[in-house]
Amino acid sequence: MLETLSFEDLRGKVCVITGGAGVLGSTMVRAMASTGMKIAIADINKEIADEVAEEIAAESNAEVIGVAANVLDKESLEQAKTIINAKLGDIDILINGAGGNSPQATTKVEQMKEEDIDNLEDTFYGLEMEGFDKVFALNFKGTLLPTMVFTKDMLSHKKGVVLNISSMNSYRPLTKIPAYSAAKASVNNFTEWLAVHLAKVGIRVNAIAPGFFITNQNRFLVMDEKTGNFSPRGQKIVDNTPMGKFGEPEDLQGATLFLISDISNFITGVVLPVDGGYNAYGGV
Repeated sequence: MLETLSFEDLRGKVCVITGGAGVLGSTMVRAMASTGMKIAIADINKEIADEVAEEIAAESNAEVIGVAANVLDKESLEQAKTIINAKLGDIDILINGAGGNSPQATTKVEQMKEEDIDNLEDTFYGLEMEGFDKVFALNFKGTLLPTMVFTKDMLSHKKGVVLNISSMNSYRPLTKIPAYSAAKASVNNFTEWLAVHLAKVGIRVNAIAPGFFITNQNRFLVMDEKTGNFSPRGQKIVDNTPMGKFGEPEDLQGATLFLISDISNFITGVVLPVDGGYNAYGGV
C-alpha cells in the first residue's frame, strides 16, 4: 500500500538558516515554520533577525528565534551554536542562505569595446579588490564556515541535511558580476565535494540554484528607480526566461522542503535549478 507522503518528518526538527531575514530567506523560514520546525535565523544584524523571527512565530505559532552570527567569523558562529542548542536543541538542518553582491564588485559595462580601452575604470580592470574579496568571501566562505560549525550535532546523530543556496550565475555567469558568479560556482563544487565527504556519516548536502528573483541586493541592477519598470538588464532577463517573469520568493518553498525532508532521502550532491526554465534556454 502506498503511504501518503508529507513533510511530517520535519516537525520538531531544528534548523539554522543564515541569511534568513532577507526576502528569499524569510520566505523559506515561513515554509519551514508551517511544518512545525524549530528555526534559528542567524544574522549579523540580530535586531532584524529578531524582528523577522517574532513576526513569523506570531503568524505560524512555530518556535522561531533570532541569533547574532557573523558567517565570516568562526568564533561568532560557535557562540551562536551554543545559544541555539540551549534554546532549541541539537541542530538537524543547516541552510546556508547568506550571500549577496556589491556595486564595488560590479563592472559598469557588460562587454568591453575598443573605445573602453582608453577608459578602463568601468571595465574588469577597474574592479576594486576590496569589493571583489568581500563578495567572494561572503558567498563562499560564508557557506563553508557555518557548515563547519553547525553540522557538528549531525555527526553525533549520524543524520542531517545541509542545503546551500547557489544561483543561476553558477552555471551561466552574468555580465558585470564576476565575483558573485565565481563564488556561486564555488558553492556548487563545494556542495558536491562535501556531499561525498559526509555521505557515510549520514549527512546529505544539496543546493538550490535560484533563477532571477528581485531582492535588495540586485534591485539596483534590474529595476529603473525613476520609472519603477525593469531596467534594460531586467527586461533582458525576463526575455531570456521561458516563463517570461521573475520568480516569486514563494517559488523556493517547495524545493526547500523537498530537499531537507526525508522524502529526498537518497538525494545528495545535487544542485536544483529553480529558474523558470532559464538554464534550459539557449536564447534562440
